[in-house]
Amino acid sequence: MESHYYNVEVNWDKDRKGVMCSPELANSNGESNGCIEVATPPEFPKGIPFIWSPEHLFTAAVSSCLMTTFLAIADNSKLEFISFSCKSKGKLDQEHGKFMMTEIILEPTVVIVHEKDRERALRVLLKSETGCLITNSIKSKITMIPVVEVAEVSSLVDMDQP
Repeated sequence: MESHYYNVEVNWDKDRKGVMCSPELANSNGESNGCIEVATPPEFPKGIPFIWSPEHLFTAAVSSCLMTTFLAIADNSKLEFISFSCKSKGKLDQEHGKFMMTEIILEPTVVIVHEKDRERALRVLLKSETGCLITNSIKSKITMIPVVEVAEVSSLVDMDQP
């Protein structure tokens, strides 16, 4: 596989806030629908609450990579599942006088159709964690607390109703 590049541009707006866009996320008219506000988090001086921070984006990169890796491996494994969700927490700490994201805690939940697939779903989750390219690219500790649930029969019946 050849190298790929992912382009992102950040432009300062005001105070400790800017706008981040990617030309690869623009529509056919060249209008960018992939822009988000980014700011210093409120834990830092002059930080701004309620806006994505680099720390949120870092945590989100790990969590979303786990999901996309899971989806690919589950598809290749023919794992039948109903849903995937993942709560994640990034831990910012100071080590050796530098701020670092020292740990990412992932709490993925996969809902499967059949009890017989529980162990396989867990294996797919574990394989997804080790195969995630973002996880493999960072030095933060990754802690995963996986949950595999079996869908209730009543919810499966509801899904079949128009």
